[in-house]
Amino acid sequence: MHAIRLHEFGPAGNLRYEETPAPEPAAGQVRVAVEASGVHLIDTTLRAGRGGGPLPLPPLPSIPGREVAGVVDLVGSGVDAAWLGRRVVAHLGPAGGGYARLAVVAASSVHVVPDSVSFDAAVAMIGTGRTTVGVLDAADLGAGDVVLVTAAAGGVGSLLVQAGRAAGAVVVGVAGGPEKVARVRALGAQHAHDYTAPGWPERVRAALGDRELTVVLDGVGGSLGRAAMDLLGVRGRLVMFGWSSGELLAFTSTDLVERALTATWPISRHQLGRPGFLRGLETRALAEAAAGRLIPSVQRFPLEHAAEAHAALESRRTTGKVVLV
Repeated sequence: MHAIRLHEFGPAGNLRYEETPAPEPAAGQVRVAVEASGVHLIDTTLRAGRGGGPLPLPPLPSIPGREVAGVVDLVGSGVDAAWLGRRVVAHLGPAGGGYARLAVVAASSVHVVPDSVSFDAAVAMIGTGRTTVGVLDAADLGAGDVVLVTAAAGGVGSLLVQAGRAAGAVVVGVAGGPEKVARVRALGAQHAHDYTAPGWPERVRAALGDRELTVVLDGVGGSLGRAAMDLLGVRGRLVMFGWSSGELLAFTSTDLVERALTATWPISRHQLGRPGFLRGLETRALAEAAAGRLIPSVQRFPLEHAAEAHAALESRRTTGKVVLV
């Protein structure tokens, strides 16, 4: 089969499209003929050889990718043959192997993909979607909220904009560059601003008039996350779920006390260790997509162009969830 393999840590160009032996499912596993593979920012970090995050560096050579959707074409011993031919999606966890024509995964990890959900949408929801559901649980958005979403044109951000509007909240989306700002407006945000333009926080304040932010949903961290936090009104809620800037959002207990703010990280390492926690989020995310309540934005690249997808993601030239097809 063909797959993307990494033989040496480094730039995106180190990803090679090449022939490799097809994997065989072990006991309790199924093999998926992959139609779509998810690309995550952490994939670029691991490819570059930068460890220290939630996942260890893989042994080389390796096949990156932790999210796949497709059709079951082979089952291992102990697995019901009824899985053959089923449309499925799965998160592969730290094992990787998703940037390939074929991938193996434990049968207990797969979800059936409804006919109404495309493979690339399913891949988006199994990772990005499950994060979104966890963030929304913590945010508890309502009609009285004014919510700011950082990186609102991204995979999680675009879903959060939709969810905020559905909850009846006033949604402020910030994104990098005019094209992404236009995308955020098209998603339904009442206010959209370019965070690469100086003075964007003042423009947010001016647009809201006498209203203040009640919620910030931040997956960027760093100075952008901090600027968003500083816009929160008294008793505002900060929900953090990532640091795509490379830096965590920094604040002190004094920052919280001064305005009676609350701050939370909805998906902790402790929760990740709880049996069934992530699967529950995945199931709910897929149900939201099947019902049409959350529609993932997807940017597609051919599998053989994985290096191009990585380079685009690292340079902030993508919108929505990046998917290899």
